[in-house]
Amino acid sequence: MRVQDIDVTARSQADADALYRLLASGATWPTWSGLGSFELERADAAGGEGVGAIRVFRTWPFTNREEIVEAVPGRRFSYRLLSGMAIRDYRADVDLTPDGAGTLIRWHSTFTAERRGTGWFYRLFLGSFIKGCARGLAKAAASPAAQPEHH
Repeated sequence: MRVQDIDVTARSQADADALYRLLASGATWPTWSGLGSFELERADAAGGEGVGAIRVFRTWPFTNREEIVEAVPGRRFSYRLLSGMAIRDYRADVDLTPDGAGTLIRWHSTFTAERRGTGWFYRLFLGSFIKGCARGLAKAAASPAAQPEHH
């Protein structure tokens, strides 16, 4: 089956570090992404949400389990879907590039549908959802009220 590709960009007035802080804090995602709820199933080796952490997001009718696979502060945040939708090999890379007027967000995802003939549906559905996530992230990061608290 064919690999599906989603490539979304957005711009934010916020700097890359502010955007990254939101990406790296699963608890903020429901406030800007359209996801329903967040749970940290497994922390990374340092007890946080870095590489190896597993995050669970619930939005009816889906319960998605995602593992963080790359985390470069201020530059890149990547995760892979472990379960929750009828797709395989889902990986998303969110790249943050300062562009003088803020930051360019590039949210790139690839996957393969489990059932033949459904790839187009997941590409449209996830493409629309990711576009909303990128726009929500851009807007939230530009608002000081949306920044996670530092402990």
